[in-house]
Amino acid sequence: MITEKIKNFLNLQKLAYVATVSADGKPNISPKGTVIGWTADSLAFADIRSPDTMKNIQNNSNVEINVIDPLLRKGYLFQGTAKILQEGILYEDILSYYRKNGIKSQINSIVLVNVSDVSEVISPLYDMGISEKEIKSKWKKHFAEL
Repeated sequence: MITEKIKNFLNLQKLAYVATVSADGKPNISPKGTVIGWTADSLAFADIRSPDTMKNIQNNSNVEINVIDPLLRKGYLFQGTAKILQEGILYEDILSYYRKNGIKSQINSIVLVNVSDVSEVISPLYDMGISEKEIKSKWKKHFAEL
């Protein structure tokens, strides 16, 4: 399910959005800079400053994670159930991975997401026959002008 291609994509993209739902049914979307493909069927991210996300996962473990390349307008949507890790071998292994890869922030816990579905997200611009090269060029120009 989570192929090497997807893992590499996640390593290149530095911003993901994690969607959870509060106990009173309100949606919560939180940006995360630490989403990684951990195994063929799980993702992980670090709880660095995520009190609402953590509280929501404790009440309802269902999550969606969206990661999009901002220039290519392509990416992935992951659905699954989250588990908060604060100790143990798996926690230590993932924490060690983050430290080895330059994450210096204090990590309060690790969230492991058992992924049940992965779908590609592709901009409708591609449906109009616009090439990847043209789309990338357009968005590079847009961001350069900011």
